Amino acid sequence: MFFLLRMAFWLGLVLVLLPRDKTPESDKLPQIGASDAVSAATAAMSDMAQFCKRQPATCEVGGHAATVIGERAKDGAKKIYQIITEKKPDTTGSIGGEGEDQGAVAMARPDTLTQDDLAAEWQPPTVAP
Repeated sequence: MFFLLRMAFWLGLVLVLLPRDKTPESDKLPQIGASDAVSAATAAMSDMAQFCKRQPATCEVGGHAATVIGERAKDGAKKIYQIITEKKPDTTGSIGGEGEDQGAVAMARPDTLTQDDLAAEWQPPTVAP
């Protein structure tokens, strides 16, 4: 759980520190240096680390909530993966004739030769002069 909080915090910090285009509205905002932001982030991280010592019940409930949310995210990812990888039947009509059962064609076994087919002796093709 703390990994996710740290990741979100540092990602947010990186996004805040990215350079922006100069606009008239940005000149009105207070200017904060990178060193000030880093020291504030360090202080916030140390305070978050002490939070669970001050509020153990809150951290326990938060841990359970993070576990439930993680399981739901995992189930959602599995469903999305199944939707993406689900094989759809070929409905283009490019293979097979009209009225032919496409399911039967798709489910045909690869060894469909009859015994008569297997008994025939192979002959090389003849070339017309």
